[in-house]
Amino acid sequence: MAPFGAVDCLGPFSLKHPLGGVDYTPRCVNDDRVVDSSPPAPIRVALIDDYDVVLIGLAHMFDGYTDRIVIAEIDANTPLHDEVDIALYDTFAQPEADYDDIDVLIQNPRAGRAVVYTWNFHPDLVEAAIQKGASGYLSKTLPARALVDALLAIHEGEVVVSPTPAKARPASGLDWPGRAEGLTNRESEILALITQGKSNDEVAALTFLSKNSIKSYIRSAYRKIGASSRTQAVLWGVDHGFKPDNRRIDHWRDGP
Repeated sequence: MAPFGAVDCLGPFSLKHPLGGVDYTPRCVNDDRVVDSSPPAPIRVALIDDYDVVLIGLAHMFDGYTDRIVIAEIDANTPLHDEVDIALYDTFAQPEADYDDIDVLIQNPRAGRAVVYTWNFHPDLVEAAIQKGASGYLSKTLPARALVDALLAIHEGEVVVSPTPAKARPASGLDWPGRAEGLTNRESEILALITQGKSNDEVAALTFLSKNSIKSYIRSAYRKIGASSRTQAVLWGVDHGFKPDNRRIDHWRDGP
């Protein structure tokens, strides 16, 4: 039994949740008489990608967790402005962890930690991200609660890699260009890269997909949007939000 005025604190324990085993150590603060039980301040997160629709969909996933996560800013193709606890890098139509973009984010003094948020769990990409200093590598299949738990664990100093998803089904709430027209997240990403002017070889290198897979996604996307050529697909993409955005959204949902 703890002496009078002291607080009994549990030792480390493993909490089982969709991320797998992550060790948490409860922290008790006391002055021999009073325990500070006030809730911790929410962590400040910046969302990074080139597409507003992608980042806004991601931001809405945290709507029910504003006591734990505050979106400080949303950066679509703009540099990080605020000082944040975590910069969450969404890889939609972006270079993956084997490119220098994640290095720049990791080394940014305004970001306490950098985390990759992606569909792509190729072992080489996971290894590259962690070796470069990323504090997390998280799947877009994680439901909101598991994503919040992961970010909180990362903020506490854990390095969290979520399990490789069996099937790449997007978490509820995520969005992407062309979703209303019936494009899947992967078809949308391929079309976004084509709209950026990337060749099939470049798209394959960026996404770690085979050339045959790229061609299959392109044919499927063309069929859904009614395009019969690459030129028609690019023009459709330009008219339907597939060109990268360039703006910052500060104070999302009354954030700092």
